[in-house]
Parts: sequence; C-alpha cells; structure tokens
Amino acid sequence: MENEHTITANPAPQNNFPPLPKVPYHVGIIMDGNGRWAKQRGMPRTLGHRAGAENLRNIIESTVEFGVKILTIYAFSTENWKRPKTEVKGLMSLLHYYFNRELDELLKNGVRVRHLGKMDGVAPRTKKEILQAVEKTAHNDRLILNVAFNYGGRAEIVQAIQKIVAANIPPEEITEDTVSRFLYTAGQPDPDLIIRTSGEFRTSNFLTWQAAYAEYYITPILWPDFDKQAYYDALRTFSQRKRRFGGLNDEEDIEDDA
Repeated sequence: MENEHTITANPAPQNNFPPLPKVPYHVGIIMDGNGRWAKQRGMPRTLGHRAGAENLRNIIESTVEFGVKILTIYAFSTENWKRPKTEVKGLMSLLHYYFNRELDELLKNGVRVRHLGKMDGVAPRTKKEILQAVEKTAHNDRLILNVAFNYGGRAEIVQAIQKIVAANIPPEEITEDTVSRFLYTAGQPDPDLIIRTSGEFRTSNFLTWQAAYAEYYITPILWPDFDKQAYYDALRTFSQRKRRFGGLNDEEDIEDDA
C-alpha cells in the first residue's frame, strides 16, 4: 500500500541531478547540529543557529525544485525553553530576523507558511510575526511550509484528545481519522520521510502521531552543512525503499519474510 499522496517521479532534473523515480509528498526535517557546528569553529552557539537559518532558504528552494509539496521543519520545541536564557533570546531574535528578511521571498516562491504548536507563553511580538506570515502566504500553493514552533508531539496528541472530549464525540466513534482531524496538521497527509541531521538517533517528540509509518533518514552532516546534494541523497535513498505500512508488497517480500 503506497501513500496516495506520494509523487511517483521527480518532475525534472535540477542542476544536473538525475531525476528521481519517486519523491516524497511530505518531508519533515529535524534540523539538528547548529550548536556543534559553531563549537567546531570556536563560535558561540547563537552563530550556529544563524548559520542554520541561512541554510533554511537553500533547503526550501531545493524542496520546491525537487517536487516535494509539504516541508515540516522543527524550529523550536516545547523543551527548548529549558535552554540558557541567552540562547533562547537569540533564537527568538533569529526568528524575527528570518521572517522579516524572508517573507517576501517566500511569497515570491509560492510558499504557504503554517504554524504547528502552541501560542501559550510566546511573546506578543513573536506571535504577531508568525500569524502575519501565515496570513500573508495563505493563498500560496506551490509548497506548504509547516513551522513547528513551540511544538511537542505528545502535547499535540493531548491537545487533540482534549478537543475531541470538548466536541462530545462518543468514544465508540473515535477513530485514527478522528484524532488526525484534531492535530495541527489536520487536512495534510502524514510525512513520508523524516530527515534528521547531526547523526542522532532520536525522534525528539517530533510529529509523534503523524510519523508512525514514515521512513527515517539519519545523516551525520550538521544542519548548517546540509546542502542540496545531501538533501538529494536523502530523497534518493527514500526512492529506493519499499514501504510496506505493516503489510507485504509482493511475492518477493513474502519470500524474504519466510
């Protein structure tokens, strides 16, 4: 069984990249390694985060070129508030900087911004800029960019359950589709591929429900160095995998499983 939203072919080779036989419709990225990237260069962590933000523009452009339709980025988790205050302040400043500088570019490239996460505890200025980006790009349809900010997968599921209870839906009528309708990603297909940079083998509370059957790709490359070639390699690896969704695809699978 193939995800009905999965694109079957790369629309055209880009910058001499060979076409891919299959491209994921929805890609999620855990952008990890900014701090280590900075430490390796004797820089403060904040400069690592700035380098990571600079790289995001390249990855968004590549996402459009490769034909991916939804990109979900893990920008700031609910646990990230535990980091040193100076780092959190730097991350917030970077968010302001990014949206102020990149919003026009996102509009030009047909990118629609959606926010995944809570607004509770978010500074009014930050909240205003996020909502402004969502509103201004609402009619774009070339790429959906989900920004998981102040986001936690478990908290998202708890919030969905609370909304289901508040809607007075009888327990016997609650299905997986019901839960999905109350998540931040309601109306979107689940991610086909989750990429994590920096070599860590953790899901880090990212898209806990949605990524149940996603393919994972772990690379040791730190996020600021994750370039178009590295992205292409991840998509190429995905295109070579057989997705079974808990079942078997063909006779070869049955033989392998015997």
